Amino acid sequence: MLTITEMYDLGHTLAGEYLKGFTYPWEALSGIKEMIIALGEKLDKEEYDEVSPQVWVHKSATVFPTAHLGAPCIIGAGTEVRHCAFIRGSALVGENCVVGNSVELKNVILFDNVQTPHYNYVGDSILGWYSHMGAGSITSNVKSDKTLVTVKNGSETIETGAKKFGAMIADHVEVGCNSVLNPGTVIGRNTNIYPLSCVRGCIPANSIFKARCDIVEKRQDI
Repeated sequence: MLTITEMYDLGHTLAGEYLKGFTYPWEALSGIKEMIIALGEKLDKEEYDEVSPQVWVHKSATVFPTAHLGAPCIIGAGTEVRHCAFIRGSALVGENCVVGNSVELKNVILFDNVQTPHYNYVGDSILGWYSHMGAGSITSNVKSDKTLVTVKNGSETIETGAKKFGAMIADHVEVGCNSVLNPGTVIGRNTNIYPLSCVRGCIPANSIFKARCDIVEKRQDI
């Protein structure tokens, strides 16, 4: 469940071709800025406005006047960037997304239909198609001891070589309100995270995370 192809439908992001060049999603973090600049320069000028240098906004997107769009970034069709949102830069925001009140984004890829609607911090992370961050939930992207982030998958520890690495969130993931996703968190497709959770390591696809020692498989309705 850790690879890009296992976690994401690449047909729902402008970064699809870029991501195909990697095995694990965190390998893509270091090149997001350059990828956005390259994509932005090729965007159709009939569809996107370059509202400031290296900031491209689709003509159908809604950006509130109090929002800050730092370069480089791309805001996709039908997306809404709400009051006091702070996009620090290196943010690729897909189609029909919500970047809400006082949300901060930095060095991220948001696939289409992602919602970060209320008081979220998302940094050095990738959020898959139709994923949703509940109010107040955040990605913590630097370890408290400032050492390099590892991905812990059961008894396996994967060295990433990254100092800043938030969370890799697959398609159709629901993150409950006021949860913290610790550095190196990887969440598989179609998984729910309970509110007020402290999450670390790899959470399997099709799961419900209730607590660190209480993860259950979802029941399929017949």
